[in-house]
Amino acid sequence: MFVLELTYTAPLERVDAALADHVAWLQKQYAAGHFLAAGRKVPREGGVILAAGMDRATVERIVAEDPFVVAGVCEYRIVEFVATTTAPALEAYQEQQTA
Repeated sequence: MFVLELTYTAPLERVDAALADHVAWLQKQYAAGHFLAAGRKVPREGGVILAAGMDRATVERIVAEDPFVVAGVCEYRIVEFVATTTAPALEAYQEQQTA
């Protein structure tokens, strides 16, 4: 599983100009089963996405396609972790620790 942390690198006016395309991209990733949750940071300096079901190379490819990245208004920090415990609603995403 991955935590994708977005940090804006441009003024909010530029972020907002790419927002509709970013939201469409998010919806595409939800439909593909890649993303579980997403939202803005508070204060509004970026966002966070919870992603699962793919390897790091796929995550990196998907992130590079984000219209925010293409427009040069954010940077990503990708954190991979093993979700060994989850809330009942997310049991399908539990993972096993490897050696």
